[in-house]
Amino acid sequence: MTTDRPLVDWDLAASTGARLARTGPVVPLAEARAAVAELRRCAIEARGHVRACTGLDAPAADSPVAVVDRPTWVRSNAAALKHLLGPIQEQLAARGRASELPSPVRTASARVAGVELGAGLAFLSGKVLGQYELFPAGGPEGDRPGQLLLVAPNIVQIERELRVDPGDFRLWVCLHEETHRVQFGAVPWLRGHLIDQVTELALGLDTDADSAGERTRAALAAVAAALRGVPGPSLAEALQSPAQAERIGALTAVMSLLEGHADVVMDEVGPSVVPSVVAIRSRFQQRREHPGRVEAAVRRLLGLDAKLRQYADGARFVRGVVDQVGMAGFNHVWTSAATLPTAAELADPAAWVTRVHGAAIQLP
Repeated sequence: MTTDRPLVDWDLAASTGARLARTGPVVPLAEARAAVAELRRCAIEARGHVRACTGLDAPAADSPVAVVDRPTWVRSNAAALKHLLGPIQEQLAARGRASELPSPVRTASARVAGVELGAGLAFLSGKVLGQYELFPAGGPEGDRPGQLLLVAPNIVQIERELRVDPGDFRLWVCLHEETHRVQFGAVPWLRGHLIDQVTELALGLDTDADSAGERTRAALAAVAAALRGVPGPSLAEALQSPAQAERIGALTAVMSLLEGHADVVMDEVGPSVVPSVVAIRSRFQQRREHPGRVEAAVRRLLGLDAKLRQYADGARFVRGVVDQVGMAGFNHVWTSAATLPTAAELADPAAWVTRVHGAAIQLP
């Protein structure tokens, strides 16, 4: 392990984010406890529904469900990012870049990065309903199983804003998040593959001063465009090099598959177990598509618009494949990394079916 100071003060990032995160809606203690209990019950109920719909089975005994508040979500994700971004620190140390700066400058830079990251996590902590953690705090991947996180304040807040049945909405959310748990639990190689892709992207970072300067100017232009409400790239898109763009395209295709698959499952299962699913989907989608001006700018800068596109693009791919070869045929996607859709196939399900199932399947 390198002895260089880290690029980010991770403790400061976690404490800043936890401090800046809003507490969420005011809920009487008894009601809050009932919501937590129901979310845990819905998470367990969702397991059977998702297994029946997908045909995938993942052991649940070693995969805990955690119902958390916003500060806990921040701290958990700061720990996850620290693990993911470790290779960047190693790369800079190997290149000797980190030691070129005086120690006080490196310390100050890490603290600034920690505050910025913490502020970003604080914003996101009010938006995320749930997630499946690939590597919970306390050990690297492989040491501990992933766990399902449900952010109770956000779920309660959204169900109130949408004026939907709380029980239906909570189960609907759990169907989506349980699908992610099953994806990684039933497909053993997927977790490592995704982490390898992120690591490869991190190791491909170009730390050349000239290119860094160009990207900084592009990032400033992206911020200005977002604030004016005109078309432009996200910060991530502005900062990436052409080589990184190709890697990000491959990673985006995988993420779109995972998110789209979860969206399809929650809507397929919904009508049979969530009576008000049509109203929930309609109001939820409208909320996604019509953010306020400030939130729209922040979404663009943080790349959340691209995240929303992943849901839509991935869902179209999954439905296109299932329409042709059924869910069992779609499940060939989990065979190996070679059967994952490419970025081009994501927009052309027929091409994926032809490649994976053979030209004998005629598509309309």
